[in-house]
Amino acid sequence: MTDVHAEAVRRALSAPLKFAYWVPNVSGGLVVSKIEQRTDWSYEYNKTLAQLAENNGFEYALSQVRYISSYGAAYQHESTSFSLALLLATERLKVIAAVHPGLWQPGVLAKWLATADHLSGGRAAVNVVSGWFKDEFTKLGEPWLEHGERYRRSEEFIRYLKEIWTSDHAELNGDFYRLHDFDLKPKPLASEGRPHPEVFQGGNSTDARGMAGRVSDWYFSNGNSLEGIAEQVTDVSEVAHVHGRTVRFGLNGFLVARDTESEARDVLREIIDKADRQAVEGFGAAVKQAGQATGDGKGMWQDSEFSDLVQYNDGFRTGLIGTPEQVAERIVAYKKQGVNLLLLGFLHYHEDVAYFGEKILPLVRELEAAELEKVG
Repeated sequence: MTDVHAEAVRRALSAPLKFAYWVPNVSGGLVVSKIEQRTDWSYEYNKTLAQLAENNGFEYALSQVRYISSYGAAYQHESTSFSLALLLATERLKVIAAVHPGLWQPGVLAKWLATADHLSGGRAAVNVVSGWFKDEFTKLGEPWLEHGERYRRSEEFIRYLKEIWTSDHAELNGDFYRLHDFDLKPKPLASEGRPHPEVFQGGNSTDARGMAGRVSDWYFSNGNSLEGIAEQVTDVSEVAHVHGRTVRFGLNGFLVARDTESEARDVLREIIDKADRQAVEGFGAAVKQAGQATGDGKGMWQDSEFSDLVQYNDGFRTGLIGTPEQVAERIVAYKKQGVNLLLLGFLHYHEDVAYFGEKILPLVRELEAAELEKVG
């Protein structure tokens, strides 16, 4: 373990692990499977879910962004408006709206987030998505940039947001965006440790890791092994250290917990056995180019198998399958690699979120307390 990785682990162990959930604001649930999913993409379902989640240990929710029908998601609610609706329906939940640079002008988004922040009492956040789905750009008449350029644009996009949120005379002269003596009013709400809305990003590539280290507050990883996430924490932390920054880490996982391990494994097996093969293979073909475009083999989905792609952010790879005790132990093992937040998907959201809060979260907190005692 390197010094910077050890420091990231120390920070992670010093605070309770945070939990987020994927908002099912697109049809088809969180797995590309024909298995029964008692999850709905409607606002009423999601409003109840958000209230349930904030009362069962979830601090964040992430609204997905899709613009066109694709890979089992025929219908999609727009992420920013949906996020604001959930913010106004809850009291404590922080809602992260996913957005694409290239489809948003950053000054417009900065203004939207400032307003959403005031309306929600400082609970708005953003996930900057560099983009993997070419059709979403080209079918809207927007250019599709090559991989490295998409990340350069995203980095400028984030610099723009932070500049306009924190400066009374915002200036930025980039290759993609510019600001000229601009004063955004009102600014977003600021609090200790949160000078502006939190900025999240994903991506596994070297470009993504570098961008996270330089500008992002949070780095989301696709589902991964303990060794894989440790590598990413190290890479991003080293870049952040050079720039005098710290970054926090989120990990995607699909959670199937049942009273017995055999029940949980049976559910996972059924999900994969009933996969929508045509949709999964179509998704796989689309995302493989995202991984291959990186050149160094570190892109998202670069080595994903068919079964991994049934959960479209490799959530099965995180291994949160089993009894509450097994899942809790696995969760804390990831925390010990430097993970600060688990971003979770479920099969039957209402039931599974309540089960998480009742059965799993108390065990996680017990294990965290024991680990904290060990390290003094």
